[in-house]
Amino acid sequence: MKVTSNIQYLTTNAKCWAQSAIGSSRLKVECSQFENMLSRVANSLYWMARYIERSENIARIVEVNLQLLLDIRNLDEKRLTAYWLPIVQATGDEEAFFKTHANATGKAVTEFLVFEMENPNSLLQSICQARENARMVRDQITLELWEELNRLYLFMRSPYAREVWRRSPAEFFQEIKSSSLHIIGIINATLIRNEGWWFVQIGQFLERADKTTRILDVRYQSLPERGVPERISPDEALEWSAVLRSCSAWDAYKTSHGADVHPRSVAEFLLLSDVFPRSVRYCVNELNHALRRISGVAEGRFTNDAEKLTGRFLAELQFCTIEEIFDVGLHRYLDEAQLKLNNIGAELFRAYIFQPFENPDEVHMVQQEEQQQQSAIL
Repeated sequence: MKVTSNIQYLTTNAKCWAQSAIGSSRLKVECSQFENMLSRVANSLYWMARYIERSENIARIVEVNLQLLLDIRNLDEKRLTAYWLPIVQATGDEEAFFKTHANATGKAVTEFLVFEMENPNSLLQSICQARENARMVRDQITLELWEELNRLYLFMRSPYAREVWRRSPAEFFQEIKSSSLHIIGIINATLIRNEGWWFVQIGQFLERADKTTRILDVRYQSLPERGVPERISPDEALEWSAVLRSCSAWDAYKTSHGADVHPRSVAEFLLLSDVFPRSVRYCVNELNHALRRISGVAEGRFTNDAEKLTGRFLAELQFCTIEEIFDVGLHRYLDEAQLKLNNIGAELFRAYIFQPFENPDEVHMVQQEEQQQQSAIL
């Protein structure tokens, strides 16, 4: 059954609509196929948005760490490793990294995070996956979005990308960040506000919240296990400034806190701000709003576990203080936050994406698409 161009049937409301439009003799088979196809459209839109967001985050993390090392004096091999290894750990790919690299040197980490196709979360892989997911729902996105995403993909796959990287990493990352922000702007300016749009929003803000917690967790080794540090060294102040820049938060932070950088105020801004668009609280609020727009359920109620977990997490962020977070321990709190975000993503898939296939032709079609996706990426 061909995917309808009207994305409004992505939700389970599609089945209700189909029951009134399809004869009862074909109802179960037709509705199942209809719903399966649409859940795959939602899946592709969701992952397209996540990978676009991921690529920009990786570019900022690596670029800021390169800049930070220019400001730190007396760097030996051990100290360099202490700055690069947390970057790999923050992405959750430490195990995969050490399967192919002996030491966390600057060259090894940047290659792993930027160009290595064997790393599923590398910058190159993220852009390839974003483009492939967009290709699978080409009729659901605009020409402007497809062209810019395809342009970024072609740049990353070309020898010119390596040339720019060798000549000037700053210029290379500026190209990635500018294109990623351009793509996000195109999404906001051209996509219809229907259910497909809300799946894009869910992917974007779930990825953004996760990456903010991971970036904030990069420098946890400089903190006591619990409590707020009273003083920090000049080098530590530079490191926490780098955390803000990695989240594109430096200018926004200065408007409310000035140039005084302290782990307490940085963590409070990136976790609990309700006005900064990359804070965890802001992202979870947008995620909660998008989920409710899809289901139509009002605030204070829920129809699935994704809505329940999101609403609960949002309430915790709204009614906790930064002192309570540091009393628990910032590292422990961030680990728990990442687990909550992962659980929300899992429940989202259980509610909307994972649908049983009742038709052998449907299974064959999915297998064909997966094979095409792998061949297109390789």
